[in-house]
Formats: sequence, structure tokens, C-alpha cells
Amino acid sequence: MDSEKNHYMEVQSPEERKLREMLAHRNDAEAKRLTRFLELPDLTRDNASPLFELVGRIKNIKHFSGFDDIKVPEIVRTDVSFDLFNFSPDHPTRRPSDTYYVDKDHILRTHTTVMWYYYLNEKAVKEKIKNKQSVGSLSYGKTYRKDEIDRNHMNVFHQIDGWYLSPKSKEVITIDDLKVVLTEIVQAIYGKDIKFRFNIDTFPFTDPSVEMEIEVEGRWVEVLGSGVVHPAVLRNLGVDPDIYNGWAFGFGLERLAIISMNLPDIRLLWSDDPRIKKQLRLGNSYVPVSKYPPITRDISFVASDDFIPNNYFDLIRDLGGELVEEVKLTDKYENPEKFGVHKTSYTYRIVYRSNDRTLLSSEVDPIQKKIYEETAKQFHAQLR
Repeated sequence: MDSEKNHYMEVQSPEERKLREMLAHRNDAEAKRLTRFLELPDLTRDNASPLFELVGRIKNIKHFSGFDDIKVPEIVRTDVSFDLFNFSPDHPTRRPSDTYYVDKDHILRTHTTVMWYYYLNEKAVKEKIKNKQSVGSLSYGKTYRKDEIDRNHMNVFHQIDGWYLSPKSKEVITIDDLKVVLTEIVQAIYGKDIKFRFNIDTFPFTDPSVEMEIEVEGRWVEVLGSGVVHPAVLRNLGVDPDIYNGWAFGFGLERLAIISMNLPDIRLLWSDDPRIKKQLRLGNSYVPVSKYPPITRDISFVASDDFIPNNYFDLIRDLGGELVEEVKLTDKYENPEKFGVHKTSYTYRIVYRSNDRTLLSSEVDPIQKKIYEETAKQFHAQLR
């Protein structure tokens, strides 16, 4: 890359500030939920978190010398997030069942890849592109997607993205160039002896694309996604793909941290318990503070066909918080004669468990009672 030291950029978004204020003044459950998600700490910027350590190891890789470090908004336009990045009109991630919409035109970002748009709109970067110089940047932080509830998934998680663009007159970038970069990343995190392999993959914004897997206790686990920047996306972003080419990668940080420390539960990364926090160091095999017993509660109800499980999981997260370890669908069936047409019966099992103490029924029962009440109220459900 052209010799120039990297520097930190933070994109200020008056649009995002206005939308955050709008959410704060709304009184509906969804607005309160989104505000709570946005106010959660960014663990990639908490120096006591292993996610901060992960980012540091990646940023220190020699290949990224001279790359810019850019922080971008967490509320972004839907057209920027999806249209510019070549997502098809019917792509699942556009659905309100998968993505958090602030309003019809704005979402909580679903990927840090959106930084490409903001980076290329920086005045200094525009000047470099105009002068046919190479550019590269890294971006990381919280991302948001509706998801199931279990020990390996959270709807608020952290990603890091990196990319590099260079004039074709200077270098023609291939997937092999990217494999070199990914090898450096995975070895910086897991050491030189880590076993890895590459598989062909598909992403809207890269072509060709590859995923990287590492071997963990005899099984292969996907950890990194990447590819050569798609010419259509470059064109969408105002860069001539006949002149420029590049590579890009992006991945979630929680999975890499969990593998490194043998963490049994993703919630541990957010723990404030000093007995837990002192163990959260990359390469340190986690020893449970204690295996506290779970408390299990079932809830059964009949809901209409427009019921969306991911929205229901959000309700349970709202009320149960970090005490909810898992939500499992144990029964689902239709009976038009009994429930009416376009109605379905659901039974969910909610597993409550604390990572740092024994829960009491007297703590769980009020939460479960509130879940019953809000299930009927918010989903117009008939409790059974």
C-alpha cells in the first residue's frame, strides 16, 4: 500500500443523532428495545474485554500497516445497507423478522461492511481514489440481527471488517492474495499451529468469495468470510471497477473468542462478575465459576399466522434479560376446529440460569408472569 501512516476516522451522523432522539421520545416497546440495544457497551472498545484484545491482534498484523481505522454509525439507511451492497430485493436479511427497523428507511446496522460506503465518502479517501492510490481500512463494533436464544447466539454482537482497494495498473487482486491475509489473521489469534482450510462461499458484495474454517477438537468451524470486492458494488459506491479492484473480509468476533477460551455461554462475554472477567483472556481455557442449576418454565399459547418467533424472542429478552439461557420450541400444531383457521398453537420452554449465582423461583416467577401478560397483549395470543 502507498506509504502513509494509518489514522482514526469517526463519521459523525446528524441523521443518526436525530433518530436516536426520536427513539428516546417514543414510548412503544420496540423503541425502548432498540434504545436499550444501542446503549449496550461496545466490547471492542472495552480494554477489559477479549473482543478488544482480538481487535488489537488483528490491527497489529503487518499486512494492515497503513490501513485506516474508521468508526461508522450504528443506525444506517436501508438503501445504503442493502441496495448499494448488492442484496437482492427478496434477500431474507431485508425482512423485519431478521432486521431491526428504526423506521421504513433506517435500520440498526446488520454488518460492519457498511463502512465501505462511509469510508469512500471521506474527503481524504476521495482524493486518494482520484489520484489512483491504494486505500485500506478496518472497522469494528456492534451489529444487530434478530436471532434465536441459546448459549451461542445473541441478537447484539460484534463484527470486524477490512478491505483493500488498489488500481489494476498497480496490481490485479485474486482470491489467493486474500488467503494470505486470512492466514495472517487466524494465526495471529490462534497461533502458527492452527489447522485451517478454505471453501467456496457466496456473498452479495464479493465475487469470488471464500469462507475459512479452523479445526476445533476434531471438527471444522467456519470463522471468516471474505472475497474479491464485487465490481457492481464498487460501481454503486462511485469507484470505477475497470480501474480499481480489491479484497475484503468480515466476521463476527464472539465466535472466535468463544473458541479461543472454550466458553460455554456467549453471555459470559458481557459478565461483570470479577471471577468471570479475570478469566476472559484469549487462549485461557475458561473454568466455570460454578454450574448453577437452571429453572425451566413452559408457556403455551395460540397465535395468528402473522406470529414471528424472532419478535417473540425479543420480548423474552426484554423481560428476562441475561437470566434467559435458552428458548426452545417444544410443540407446534394447528387445529382449525379447536383454534380457528389461520391459528397455530405454540409451546416454548424457557430455560433460566445465572452464570454467577443460584436463581430462586421467587425471582423467575414474576418474570414468567410478565411474559404471559405481554404475550397476550403484544401478540394478541390466547394463553393455554
